[in-house]
Amino acid sequence: MMRYPKEHKHRTRQRIVTTAGRRLKSNGIDGSGVATLMKDAGLTVGTFYAYFDSKDDLVATAVADQMRTQHENIVAQAAPGRAGLEQIIRWYFSTEQRDSIEDGCPNAALLDEIGRSTDRTKQAYTDGALTLIDGFAARLAPHDPPSARPKSLSLLGMMAGTLQLSRALTDRQLADQLLEQGIHNALALIDAEQHN
Repeated sequence: MMRYPKEHKHRTRQRIVTTAGRRLKSNGIDGSGVATLMKDAGLTVGTFYAYFDSKDDLVATAVADQMRTQHENIVAQAAPGRAGLEQIIRWYFSTEQRDSIEDGCPNAALLDEIGRSTDRTKQAYTDGALTLIDGFAARLAPHDPPSARPKSLSLLGMMAGTLQLSRALTDRQLADQLLEQGIHNALALIDAEQHN
């Protein structure tokens, strides 16, 4: 029997987590079985337990990974202050972000199911959401970020809900107008903070 180096096992595990995150966002947690998740990663179901204890273990890991990726690729890359928040908001409410569910926001794709998930998955989501909102809060109130946490969480909720609604509409023109209104509402929310 051939033994793979530790890095190979780590890379394979990360491939499963990454492909599972995309599949979970497109098909949902309940709509994604272990067989499908492993097939996406190019592996057999039999190898699943070499990497994860259960489907819930994989789901929690994938949710944490998706949240971390969104923070690293979007929030952490944005400029400081209001300009950075505006960058994040405009990216979030783009038609490309809306139309690419598997590459898009895990909040908008999975929030309803996470609310019904296990405590471990909810905790993975909570930790990721707090990292995101701390990025918002640091831009909203640079001198006292903790004071802006509630408003930042409200901003995240408004953004996710608006994106979910835009994805659900069959009227493309109305869906696009909703994204534009989302930008306007989000900027108004952060500007209200600046004047307090």
